[in-house]
Amino acid sequence: MRLFTAVLLLALAPLFAQTADEKDAIAAATKAFDAIAAHDPAMIRSAMLPDARVYYVHDDSAPASVSVEEMASRVAAAKSGRLERFTGSPSVLIHGRIAQVWGEYEFLVDGKFNSCGVDSFSLFKTSDGWKITAIVYAGETKTCKGH
Repeated sequence: MRLFTAVLLLALAPLFAQTADEKDAIAAATKAFDAIAAHDPAMIRSAMLPDARVYYVHDDSAPASVSVEEMASRVAAAKSGRLERFTGSPSVLIHGRIAQVWGEYEFLVDGKFNSCGVDSFSLFKTSDGWKITAIVYAGETKTCKGH
């Protein structure tokens, strides 16, 4: 029985393995999270194309958007400790030089839960690697698992 289980796991492993492009696309998305935590506007700019936008909606509010520059300014001006992270493995779709990274996240301020939701990153593969073209996210406070 153990041999059968081991063989089955080895046979299924390729179905769960990520390609280098998938790992790199996720890394580009998490670079935006790292920039928020570091209050680093230059890192935000380096993760995104210059004309990228961030679109968002919180609970029942109207959708809104900001430019890369506005996001970078907000990141630099933030006084509190901010941490955004995927709560599980994000889904990745890639076709040629375009990618989509989609995953559930949680957002902490000064180590305390603030909100959760879904982040969706659209990316292009450039000569400098994967760059974010748009971030679309929904922020929630009422339906968060475990909070």
